[in-house]
Amino acid sequence: MKIFKYIALSVLAVGALSSCNDYLDTLPDDRAEIETADQVRDLLVSAYPDYNNNTIMEMMSDNVTDNGKTYASTVLKDELYNFKDVDDTGNDSPYQSWNGYYRSIASANQALLSLKELGAEKDNMNLVAEAKLIRAYSMMQLANTFCMAWNPEKADEYMGLPYPTEPAKFIGGEYKRGTLRQLYENINKDIEEALPYIDDNTYTVPKYHFNRKAAYAFAARFNLYYQNFDKCIEYANEVLGNDPTLVMRDFEPLTQFGAQDIGTQWIKSSDKANLMLLATYSGASYNLVYPVYPRFQHNSIVCSYETFWAKGPWGSGSGGTSLVPGKALLYYSNMLYGKSESVMFPKLMPQFEITDKINQTGYLHAVDAIFTGDETLLCRAEAYALKENPRYDLAIADINTWIQTHCRPEASDGSKRPVLTEQSLKEFMDEMEYTPEKDIEQWSEYTIRKHLHPLGFTIEAGSTKENIVNLVLHMRRLETMYQGLRFVDLKRYGIAFSHVVKGDEIKEFNTEKDNFADPRGAIQLPADVIKAGLPANPR
Repeated sequence: MKIFKYIALSVLAVGALSSCNDYLDTLPDDRAEIETADQVRDLLVSAYPDYNNNTIMEMMSDNVTDNGKTYASTVLKDELYNFKDVDDTGNDSPYQSWNGYYRSIASANQALLSLKELGAEKDNMNLVAEAKLIRAYSMMQLANTFCMAWNPEKADEYMGLPYPTEPAKFIGGEYKRGTLRQLYENINKDIEEALPYIDDNTYTVPKYHFNRKAAYAFAARFNLYYQNFDKCIEYANEVLGNDPTLVMRDFEPLTQFGAQDIGTQWIKSSDKANLMLLATYSGASYNLVYPVYPRFQHNSIVCSYETFWAKGPWGSGSGGTSLVPGKALLYYSNMLYGKSESVMFPKLMPQFEITDKINQTGYLHAVDAIFTGDETLLCRAEAYALKENPRYDLAIADINTWIQTHCRPEASDGSKRPVLTEQSLKEFMDEMEYTPEKDIEQWSEYTIRKHLHPLGFTIEAGSTKENIVNLVLHMRRLETMYQGLRFVDLKRYGIAFSHVVKGDEIKEFNTEKDNFADPRGAIQLPADVIKAGLPANPR
């Protein structure tokens, strides 16, 4: 029997979730005049994105399903789950994500302009580098959200996004979208120019900024998406060093805590796994983690067949019974909370900023570990398998390092933590059927083994490469739950999946006429941006 823990939920009274700062009213060039490099440093503190795309990307992914109409939802979650273009403009909507990331870019551009006007660029290359990485990161998040996944064969055909290099009031009709190739080239240029100058001594709390390891982790992830696999490995090596476990999470101490304390520990800047943390205005914790609006949610069905309790090389389930909880190998599987309609791992927990103590109102925030050593290790493992001359041995070594840090040495039933080989991984995968590409509402047929249709290259079914990539994608799915990266992986690999809507037709993704690059993977631009003249994403 599957086991998970229950916690009481106390929903804080929240006023309007939107920030009072509207993008079109408050702009970087409305700030006080910048006269010193120290003021540029202060500007960069506030230049990091203040909104995120977590809810958008998670609700579009296969991490959620429908609990039925008797459960509460929101307009935003309903539109995203049904793969509709979104009209909602509240927190966590495409509208807020677009404005938040472009506001971040405008602030970074203001910092670069100010340094240039002060003649202080050469003496402050660390600040120039930070500004360029902020711009590149925000543009990458916009690309992940509003563009198709990178495909070198289609990069001159797919639309990109405006890449402003000067402070701008509004990203609208006077800008050109360009191509996806141009967009990725610009992101790559900013990253490459910035990396040599990142200085960990710039800030007293470097993990809320692009410190050196965070910068290289970003570069590794970007180059994985960009299909520059050797570059991905090179940059991941800078993060992981000779012993990746020195930048990976220790799960055993977390088992002694309850949900709220796990959530607090998860985002500690002192945790060696956390390379960079980002705080944003967001209701993602209520949309995705807590069962506040639980109609479309990560529930016990998805958990059992697709995520934390799904069969992996380390076994499946939480072990034990409802009366005597056991200890399965995978730490995650014993650290789940909630109810059957909303099974949660306690990360991305709500952070509440009270602005009115009498009425107990304020703003919901999310603090997210956007770069970790654990995720960087999985970037490298995938790149080892995909590079021109694959190193399957090194990919499997990284997989085993992840298993070592994410699984107990021994479960309560006596089973041992596995050490995989190419052959044992093949035997494990051969025991499982592929998940059906057309949903027939039979969850028992779902497995972690997926048909892969990667964009821009091919992977032979049943090959060592496919076995490794399938397992790495599953581990990435667990590692990045609630963070939106699963939807990027679904787009990159053309993985077909469906959203079952109870009492309605099944909504399929990546299955239209065998098209494994579904245009709905590029979220539609906000309506006001389209009205201003920027071309909409095709449908």
